[in-house]
Amino acid sequence: MPWAVGGLRLGRAWVAAPDPATLRARWTALAGAEGAERERLFRPSRSRTPSAGAAALPGQRSATARFADEPGPFPEPVRVLRAAFDEQWLLPDQRLIDSARPELWRVRDEQQVFLVGAPQPLATAHLPAGRLGRIRPLHRRPGGAEPNLAPGLLPLLGSRLGGWVTPEDVLCWILAAGRPGPRGYEVPLAADPERWRAGLELGHRLLSVQLRGARGGEPPRLPGGRRPYVRAAVTAWPDGLAYDPESETLTLGDGVVAPVPAGAWEYEAQGVRVLEAWFAARGAHRDPGAPGLEALGPDRWPQAWTSELLALVTTLALLADLAPERAAFSPGPLLPGAELAAAGVLPPPRWARRPASVLDHEEEGPGGQFALL
Repeated sequence: MPWAVGGLRLGRAWVAAPDPATLRARWTALAGAEGAERERLFRPSRSRTPSAGAAALPGQRSATARFADEPGPFPEPVRVLRAAFDEQWLLPDQRLIDSARPELWRVRDEQQVFLVGAPQPLATAHLPAGRLGRIRPLHRRPGGAEPNLAPGLLPLLGSRLGGWVTPEDVLCWILAAGRPGPRGYEVPLAADPERWRAGLELGHRLLSVQLRGARGGEPPRLPGGRRPYVRAAVTAWPDGLAYDPESETLTLGDGVVAPVPAGAWEYEAQGVRVLEAWFAARGAHRDPGAPGLEALGPDRWPQAWTSELLALVTTLALLADLAPERAAFSPGPLLPGAELAAAGVLPPPRWARRPASVLDHEEEGPGGQFALL
């Protein structure tokens, strides 16, 4: 996947939140403030200030005039991935974001999948907007029109492995067979059709769980006796998260969720437990003593967060179940590097490492001007 883009740099934490209502409250407070107070709430940086305009993000309706002159209407929040398995909401207004990576917004659609993370990659249908490493879109153009794969790779794999190979097949193989190595994340390519098919079967299961029902798929589910349920609702803001391995019970304040498999509780990403990081991220958006817009957050624990927690427990439990199979998977005999070089697959050409042309895409630049790209 030659085309990779650095992560988004938001520049100010208040532009993202776990619930969209918080973002509306923050926008209303900022748009209603004036002068020095607006400047303070905005939190200017070298890249973005209230006095600077910016182009509209591709596919989004947002004002392009200077925020100090015309905030414009509230931009409807979009779903993003803020941390591993942590889906939140973002204000899609480039005037508020230091580095929004417009090239990624241009290819963000229902067919797109983004691959992020190290040392274990994670596939997501949502635009990554956190410290998740470099972002590799599966497709270079909207509508899945052009794969972000080394040119010639798909025909070579098809001829060697005896069948039609799709871009999603390659993504699934990466999830199943890739491993951290001395040169980064290394993906061996199978020469044996049977090992290839076995890797695809495992990879498709991994991808289905990681996408969590996005792109029109079914949300992953645990078998009947293992599905987590709310045993006691959260009635007050929880002051902590705790787990009892004997009863497989997760408590958050006075709320109780069970059963929660130990594999879900122990599941880690980037060196931290995912469930603990997810819970901490929601507490960070409720700090009345914060010095700015970060002080605006929900007064009560939203019921939607408990539903998200149940879905997250399911995802992590299923991935924990698949982990031993993935660890034991062997790609078998490999395609030699000389064959990839002879077919022109490696090294990929320079143009494959850059975004595709978007000259056919109309976008509004700063101040309402037409942008030529």
